[in-house]
Parts: sequence; structure tokens; C-alpha cells
Amino acid sequence: MQQLEALTREAMSTAEVKRTVIPIMSVGETEVARQMQICNSCRYCEGFCAVFPAMTRRLEFAKADVHFLANLCHNCGACLHSCQYAPPHEFAVNVPQAMATVRGQTYIDYAWPPALGKLYQRNGLTLSLALAAGLALFMLIAVALNGTLWGVPPGSPAGGNFYRIFPHNLLVGLFGPVFLYATLALAMGVRRFWRDITPSTSGAPVSSPAAAEAADAVLRLKYLDGGHGEGCNNEDDAFTQSRRRFHHLTFYGFMLCFAATSVATIYHYAFGWVAPYELPSLPKLLGVVGGISLMIGTAGLWYLNRKRDPMHGDLKQKPMDLGFIALLFLTSASGIALWLGRGTPALAILLCLHLGAVMALFATLPYGKFGHGIFRSAALLRHAIEKRQPNPIGLSAD
Repeated sequence: MQQLEALTREAMSTAEVKRTVIPIMSVGETEVARQMQICNSCRYCEGFCAVFPAMTRRLEFAKADVHFLANLCHNCGACLHSCQYAPPHEFAVNVPQAMATVRGQTYIDYAWPPALGKLYQRNGLTLSLALAAGLALFMLIAVALNGTLWGVPPGSPAGGNFYRIFPHNLLVGLFGPVFLYATLALAMGVRRFWRDITPSTSGAPVSSPAAAEAADAVLRLKYLDGGHGEGCNNEDDAFTQSRRRFHHLTFYGFMLCFAATSVATIYHYAFGWVAPYELPSLPKLLGVVGGISLMIGTAGLWYLNRKRDPMHGDLKQKPMDLGFIALLFLTSASGIALWLGRGTPALAILLCLHLGAVMALFATLPYGKFGHGIFRSAALLRHAIEKRQPNPIGLSAD
């Protein structure tokens, strides 16, 4: 009897330790784990994307595993349309929707500072547009009080040169801290995410082949091809490359605009070449091509987002998605308008509208949809590292 009581106490102690060490999963995380158990028994979709080969290396799905797999998912929808256990089947397997719900939770959990994680739930379309409009209005009032809101002809000292409306150092002082904070907040969040998923993905360090493979998957959006090269699903069973192409236009348009700003900064500080720059200068060429690409990409993503089947994602995140798309579009469209109207009396108004959109984009960057690209890139890198390690449970799709 004493031996039995001792064993019982030991078991209870062990259970208590497990409760304190193993993180408690949310309803969404538990649902992903349930669906992955079913998928692991079927494996029909194991060639579709990175999620399923990574899944086959696991027999159980703890919180870190679920977060890792959810951020590997590109929400292409191919597995939903191929699944024999999808709704209305009693198993109700809907991997894209379950993964989208958990991704939204990871953005909140890994937000930095943690207290601001709730902003992910409030960063919707209305808030994004209101913030951009409010910042633009503030700048318009400042310019109006300075007497340069309207009627600045091309031949005047400020004609075509917005630095005479807002001095260069003032703009740097306004936007520099916001951009640095956004970069720091994103870096701190993904650092915690990386630290948590590393032990569950073999724990091996980064290697050059793994980094090259992950970079290729990120830059080509490899896993938006539906696993067969025909594209993914959007509003029905038809395959389409539209989401992949519009994502490419958006991503590379954004990067070209960022490159334009970086080159202009080098011109200004290293060579003393002060803006405005005209075609065919490199900053202007990069900015125009990037701006047009970003406008087309975001307009396409908006259209596809509005048409997409609700089964493909988490409807609660749609306002955040649309808010981010709208800010990207406003930033690019106002930038192009500013360039085209730089020699007109509307220069100051166009400048204020553009600066308001850019400031709103930077301010919401750490707590909006932009973060999904950072977290997904980290997950793809851990997947590329993990697949090069021995499989702990035998054969897999790697």
C-alpha cells in the first residue's frame, strides 16, 4: 500500500510538472493539432506544400509545432479542395482556415511590446484609413498655418521641391524614429517566435544550403502554386495564378520603393545630391516602377480578397488584411500623384496626403498583416533546416 501511494504521489508530481512546463493550447491551436492528426493518417496532400512534409516528421503536435506549421501555410486552399474529410464530412478538416486562425493568434502572442498585441485585432480597414486621414489632416493644417497650402506656382522657391515645404531634416526626424521602432518591434517578435520553434524543428543551426532554399521559396512564393504548378484556389475549385502574381507585384513593388528611398538617402548623404530627382535618375526610376507595380498588385489583392471563399481563411482577420492592402495602395498611388503634380499648385496638398499614408503604414507595420511575411520567412527557414536532419520517426515526404 505504501509503495502504491508513493507511485501515485510521483505520478501526480510528474503531471503537475507537465502542466507547468507544457504551454496550454488555445481552442484554435487544439483544432490544428486535431486536424494534423487526421492528415497524418491520410497523407494525400503531402506533396502540396511545406506543411505536410513537416507534419509527417511528427506524431504529436505541441504548441510550438502548431505555430511553426501555421506559419508555413500559405493559405493557397489546394488541400481544402482535395480533402475527402473537408466539411460537410463529420471530421470537418479545413486546414487553411484552422491555420489562418492560429497565425492570427501568433501575431498577437509574439507582438512586441506584448501589451500592444491586441492592436492586431483592432488594426482594421477603418482604423487604417482614419489614421492616414488624421495624419494627413494634421500636416495640412501645419502647412496652411505656414501659408503654403495652395497656390505654389512652378516658378516659386517651393515649386516642384517639397523639401521647401517640409525640410529634409524635419522629415527624417518624423519618419526615422517611427521606422526604427517598427523594425525593432518586428525583429523582437520574430526573435521570440524563432526561439520557441527552434527546439521543435531539430534545433540545428542555420546552414548556407538551408538559407538558400528558404530564400528561393520566399522570393518565388513557391508554395502559392497549389503543389502542382497550376496555382491555388480563390473563390471556387478553379486553379489560378492570380494570387501569386499579385503578391509578386506587391512584394517587389514595395521592395523597389524601399530601394528608391535607400538610394536617395545615399545620394543625399554620401554625394550631396539633393532631391528632387528626375528621370532617368536611379531613385526616380526605382520609385516609379515600384509605385506602379505596388498599385497594380494591391488592387489585384483587394479584388481577390473580396471574392475569396470564406472557407479559405479567418473572417475576423479580413479587416486587418484589407487595411494593410489599402495603406499600401494609398502610399503608392499618392506617391505617383505627388510626382505627376509636383509642378502644380496642388504640390503641398499631395505631399501631405502622401506623408499621411506613409506615416500610417509605418505606424501600423509591427501590428498589421506585414508581419505575416516575416514570420512565414522564419518558418520556411526552420523547415529548410529541419528537413536536412534525420527524421526522428522514419520515412517522410522530405
